[in-house]
Amino acid sequence: MTATLIYCYDPMCSWCWGFRPTWTKLQKALQGLVDSDQLAIQPMLGGLAIDSDAPMADDMKGKLEATWKNIHSTLGTEFNFDFWQTASPRRSTYPACRACYVARDMGLEEEMYHAIQEAYYLKAKNPSDIDTLTECAEHIGLNPAGFQKNMQHVKNERLLEEEIEQARHIGLNSFPSLALIIGDKLTSIPLDYKDHTSMLNAIKKALS
Repeated sequence: MTATLIYCYDPMCSWCWGFRPTWTKLQKALQGLVDSDQLAIQPMLGGLAIDSDAPMADDMKGKLEATWKNIHSTLGTEFNFDFWQTASPRRSTYPACRACYVARDMGLEEEMYHAIQEAYYLKAKNPSDIDTLTECAEHIGLNPAGFQKNMQHVKNERLLEEEIEQARHIGLNSFPSLALIIGDKLTSIPLDYKDHTSMLNAIKKALS
């Protein structure tokens, strides 16, 4: 029986950006289990904030900027703080999540995820905007017109919302989060943002 490791994320979650180097190491360490069909890694979109055209409130801006500073000081993660002066933030992460959903069909979900993170956190671009997401799509080799059409389809069919409901149903309410499914048993894997070893050991222990 192949076990499934679910990685629940939101491309505009700053803690997911902070977790990225350690998550990359963990994926590499698990590659042998993936290659031998003992483990499948399944990304799942968490959806932090629904669609909105409203400008972000000043208190929310301050809270998020403080979170970035906390992650930078705790983990050494790089951020471009110009975003808070030059962009027009909205509390809306569903468009960025849909972009990852669209890229998944092309086998490019991780590439889209990384392109959005880098546009947001390093280049101070706003992934709540379709223009930024289309740029990211082009960057990873997707056709811009086709990408926008697929984005509308995912929105019309509420495909993202279905996935978010699925994540909530199995108790994945924070991002990033990891859960291992073996048969009908779900085991939550505690996160370590600085070292992948404890997560690797917990996964191996659950599999044995």
